[in-house]
Amino acid sequence: MDMHRNLLGEPPATRLPDHPEAREALAAADDPAAVAGRFPTYSAAWARLAENALEADEPVAAYAYARTGYHRGLDQLRRSGWKGHGPIPWDHEPNRGFLRALYALSTAADRIGDTEEAERCATFLRESSTEAAEALLK
Repeated sequence: MDMHRNLLGEPPATRLPDHPEAREALAAADDPAAVAGRFPTYSAAWARLAENALEADEPVAAYAYARTGYHRGLDQLRRSGWKGHGPIPWDHEPNRGFLRALYALSTAADRIGDTEEAERCATFLRESSTEAAEALLK
């Protein structure tokens, strides 16, 4: 008998609510900063800012943007019933902003030498969504 098996099963997947106005604004924007300023709770805008900063070899700025998107996403996950663990499906588009911010946070932390944070975030990503980890941790 496995004494560590969770008899209650895995918690249900958490699906963040869609934010069509913010999504459309980001899709049309040349500058994600304007979208982040207009919709500060929209993790996808912060993730895009972090990704752009990583591409520009600005890991400290990327870390700040990613951390903001990550925390805004955590707030939304909790409001959506997430209890600190369980699946956050990549195939649900509104979840992708949080998952991309988490990946960018791991990458930026690694680039600034914060190995512990980089590993924690990469593990969190893998545990939250195998699909996101496969798509992002290439």
